[in-house]
Amino acid sequence: MNILILCTGNSARSILGEAILNHLGEGRITAYSAGSKPKGVPHPGALRLLARRGIDTAGFRSKSWNEFTTPDAPRIDIAITVCGNAAGETCPVFIGAPIKAHWGLPDPADVGGSEADVDAAFEATWTALEARVRALLALPFETMDKARLVDALAQIGGMEGAA
Repeated sequence: MNILILCTGNSARSILGEAILNHLGEGRITAYSAGSKPKGVPHPGALRLLARRGIDTAGFRSKSWNEFTTPDAPRIDIAITVCGNAAGETCPVFIGAPIKAHWGLPDPADVGGSEADVDAAFEATWTALEARVRALLALPFETMDKARLVDALAQIGGMEGAA
């Protein structure tokens, strides 16, 4: 199962979603992230959090969702938006015509203040995304029909902390 996590800037929430899905998915899922208007680099708060969690940050980069529309791109089974802007944008046609879901969360990159304040916002986002990923992984999604999976993904998207 290939999952693409989408956000406008691909610097914070989508990067964390990609990391959590790959970390907890343990081979059931291969996750990617992208944005409609990528910022060019992951947010430093995201990279600090991944490092604190023991996740190697070397492979993370901010990239355009257009990378997933080419013939040699991985087939995407599920595309999940994690910000309201990306959810409202017209997505390109991805290889595989994925199921779409929205798991909106507040943007930790919008938090100002001290590094501790920013890190706390990223921790809260991690907690909310991790709960959603664990709910997804508890499902037999490999054998679910499309309608049931769409409904389950929508319920997961409405979990606590949804924006």
